[in-house]
Amino acid sequence: MKHEHHCHHSQSSGDQAKEKESESCDHEKPASEPEHGAFRGANEKGSCCHHGNSHGEDVKPSATAKYYCPMCAGVESDKPGDCPKCGMSLERNPAYKAPKKTNWTCPMHPEVQQDHPGECPKCGMDLEPMGIPGDDEEDDNEMRDLKRKTLWAAILTFPVLLLAFDSMIPGLSFESVMTPRIQGWLELAFATPVILWAGGMFFARGWRSLLNRSLNMFTLIMLGVGAAYVYSVAAVLTPDFFPDSFRMHGEVALYFEAGAVITVLILFGQWLEARARRQTGQAIQSLLDLAAKTAHRLKENGEEEEVEIDRIQKGDRLRVRPGEKIPLDGSILEGKSTIDESMITGEPVPVEKAVGDKVIGATVNQTGSFVMEAEAVGEETMLSRIVGMVADAQRSRAPIQKLADSVAGYFVPTVVLVALLAFGIWGLWGPAPAMAYAIVVAVSVLIIACPCALGLATPMSIMVGVGKGAQNGILVKNAEAIERAEKLTHLITDKTGTLTEGKPTVVKVLAQGDVLEDELLRLAAAVESQSEHPLARSVVEKARSKSLALSKVDDFESVTGGGVQARVEGGLVRVGKRAFIEAEGIGIPRSLGSQAQDLESRANTVVWVARDDRLLGLLAIADPIKKSSKEAIESLRKLGISVVMCTGDNVRTAKAVAAELGIDTVHAEVSPEDKQRIVKELQSKGHRVAMAGDGINDAPALAAADVGIAMGTGTDVAIESAGLTLVKGDLRGIVGGLRLSRAVMRNIRQNLFFAFVYNAVGVPVAAGILYPIFGVLLSPMIAGAAMALSSVSVVSNALRLRAFKVD
Repeated sequence: MKHEHHCHHSQSSGDQAKEKESESCDHEKPASEPEHGAFRGANEKGSCCHHGNSHGEDVKPSATAKYYCPMCAGVESDKPGDCPKCGMSLERNPAYKAPKKTNWTCPMHPEVQQDHPGECPKCGMDLEPMGIPGDDEEDDNEMRDLKRKTLWAAILTFPVLLLAFDSMIPGLSFESVMTPRIQGWLELAFATPVILWAGGMFFARGWRSLLNRSLNMFTLIMLGVGAAYVYSVAAVLTPDFFPDSFRMHGEVALYFEAGAVITVLILFGQWLEARARRQTGQAIQSLLDLAAKTAHRLKENGEEEEVEIDRIQKGDRLRVRPGEKIPLDGSILEGKSTIDESMITGEPVPVEKAVGDKVIGATVNQTGSFVMEAEAVGEETMLSRIVGMVADAQRSRAPIQKLADSVAGYFVPTVVLVALLAFGIWGLWGPAPAMAYAIVVAVSVLIIACPCALGLATPMSIMVGVGKGAQNGILVKNAEAIERAEKLTHLITDKTGTLTEGKPTVVKVLAQGDVLEDELLRLAAAVESQSEHPLARSVVEKARSKSLALSKVDDFESVTGGGVQARVEGGLVRVGKRAFIEAEGIGIPRSLGSQAQDLESRANTVVWVARDDRLLGLLAIADPIKKSSKEAIESLRKLGISVVMCTGDNVRTAKAVAAELGIDTVHAEVSPEDKQRIVKELQSKGHRVAMAGDGINDAPALAAADVGIAMGTGTDVAIESAGLTLVKGDLRGIVGGLRLSRAVMRNIRQNLFFAFVYNAVGVPVAAGILYPIFGVLLSPMIAGAAMALSSVSVVSNALRLRAFKVD
């Protein structure tokens, strides 16, 4: 039988879980917090753009940080802006919760305002929350600024293009009305605000990247556009200083149009990228939007008052009417109803709830009205915990990101070197005018090389994938769990609460000799009342259903791998496995042993009860197999996963359940250490192992497995030790989680492949490798367009995961 809950391993298992999470090398901490609004973490030890930190750990933004850099670990800010290291626009921290203060007003009398809901003192209408601008206003301002600069830059760039390419447009020529020198001055006038005002942000970011020794895409933009602009300004101001090798048709070539068009294209790409990346956080926002805003609280005199959720305290009684959202987590005190819990579990079928049943905040009450007691508020609610887990996971870094990090670290210096080599080669051996071609090639190389696509390849896919999982009841602890889940070969699963419903019921009481069945049940229930295990609760509930009074218990003790014992009414009552009872010298009659074997062969768990040195009898407990378990196991097999049952229950019961579900490998009567040992044995053979469980006894194995999978209905220790948590506690969620992990990793590889191939092909082409064969030389403007679209394409590819069907 499964009675590992009576062992002394809850502390050790929790410690192991915590120790595993805390294993890391030391970091230098900032001496003090920076001033409000300042960037944090920019100079922390080991931190650099595209590299996380030197130890490969995640430095996640705190819940009080409003914005953070998705590329540079530890960089945080209270205001929107650019990362001081890599120059990237800061992302909204999904874990941040702004202090909110809602005012209420009357729709008929706007002058009536107060800080809590109620009725208008003038007309009696219910007050409505005022539309106060939210935190998104800052983000919208930044988006509007990018859009405005893009539009104005495009308008100013148009005449620059006309002036530069007038001879290429049939019927258009400015030679009859102005000299080339005047055209150059006009180009300078129109291009300067484009490059220095609209594109000034790129120069600022590029300069910061040099100061921080964190070279990135803005370093290349600054060098490329800056070189083209400075060269062209010099050509307009002092054309006589340039030798013939710089001249085309007698005039020094200008590149204002290239600098301006590149600026417009990069601005446009940044705007599109910001819009696309903003959608990656919609999963978090959609979860937050599910929460109820107000609740109907019952006063002591029975009257109702409408209050904001933030004012609800534990123990408050709340009335929930049909069609309303359940305000917070709690339990039903009066009434019954059916509740739509699909937002939490992903299960579309409404669940019936009655007095004593637990209800979850943000789920929707359907048919009945009931009174509930609030048991969890604020950060303690399931919705808040889900949001927190999703936010943490979205900010974590997958091991595969190290590949992109390593490449990005050497990429920018390499590109600069290639640009200098190309400039030298074209300047020395290129066709006339050699120096003009050399400048075009060098600028094209600098512009087309964009390490941003490499840096975004992994985090964007992780953010979208984690959010998709949360919307389907699959909570991911970190990105590493996603990467590991893709490679799993074996799944070790517990029985009670994982394969079975976890709601066992006492189905038979067999008393020995002249012992009364009710007396046997009463004594067993008294001892089991000290335990929280589902089997123990089933014994207690059976006794209460028969209105049996439970006696006081003294000296309660749990025995590792055996059972429990305590003194009840002066006698020592033992409840547990057969071996536990027999070890005390208490004999078991052959007839009763045969009946026990028959019960176990029919998937019943047998619990033996003895008092002092006398056997009192046994209890048969049945835990129905979940309807979804067999379907889930078949799906796992199709995914190439071998399923192993590991349970503390007896061999006959375990094999009966395994036979019904089609599980070939069964380990029964195992202790928490045994489960952990089995995990390590499979790993030593080269297998990638997942462990699914729901109890404290499963925590060591969950922590040891490559991927721990906790049932959301299980203990906090189990959930803390796991990489994936299934909110519904259904094995089908494992199938969905594995499919999602494979889709996310496939998406990441697509992004990395695109980024690598793009640069591997683009840089040589920009350097002019095709010119000797095909006479093709890449324009800096085309290079700018390609660079801008590369990042957008990576983000867009990641957003495709939003349409992925987990089931």
